[in-house]
Amino acid sequence: MIVRRPTRQVTLGDAAHGFVRIGGDAPVSVQSMTAGYTHDVDACVAEINKLAAAGADLVRVAVPEKKDTAALREILPQVSVPIVADVHFHFQRSLEAIYAGVHKIRLNPGNINDRAQVRVVFQAF
Repeated sequence: MIVRRPTRQVTLGDAAHGFVRIGGDAPVSVQSMTAGYTHDVDACVAEINKLAAAGADLVRVAVPEKKDTAALREILPQVSVPIVADVHFHFQRSLEAIYAGVHKIRLNPGNINDRAQVRVVFQAF
């Protein structure tokens, strides 16, 4: 039997995209990530919806450029699962994704390790 390490539980999502509990005693959730460009709105929406139909509880999208975070405002109304913005290198993408309405941020700790920048992201959520 696998023993899970105790963690704090968080809930992400909203009424339109559903709520997913992560951590604590929540059941394991299925997460996947898109393979295409987030700024290609139609292809991204199609991929997210395909992943949701296959059982994904939440989907990560890469947001390396400003055009990717700008696309989130068009993507979110067209999908039914919570979206996680996967941020590398530029903490500003986190802020843009938050303001676009994304449900969760994943900061790559190997690329964004300036505590002041991380604090700004925390305060924005």
